[in-house]
Amino acid sequence: MEENLQKKYIPMTETTYYTLLSVTRPRHGYAIMQYVSNLTKGRIVLGTGTLYTMVGRLVADGIIEVAPSEEGKKAYRLTRTGRELLLAETVRLGKQLADGRSVLEGEGEDELDG
Repeated sequence: MEENLQKKYIPMTETTYYTLLSVTRPRHGYAIMQYVSNLTKGRIVLGTGTLYTMVGRLVADGIIEVAPSEEGKKAYRLTRTGRELLLAETVRLGKQLADGRSVLEGEGEDELDG
């Protein structure tokens, strides 16, 4: 993966992260919006302007690509680079979550305090 893409996308915005999760299989724009909303139980609702601006940038950067669609709508899917970025961000978020839990549960505080 190119270092400049890693610097540009990690850390990833929440909307980008969920959009990439949604295109682990080909989906068109409306299906992406529905998938993200369903996955997050309505916490994240993508507007069309936000989605298509982001999709344009992700396609231009080679993170996602246009995929053939039987429905005649333009669908998108992750590229190999996109999958690598999504995995790297998921690992990063997992470490961040583990650190937060450790501190909030009182583990490791004595070691960090000095």
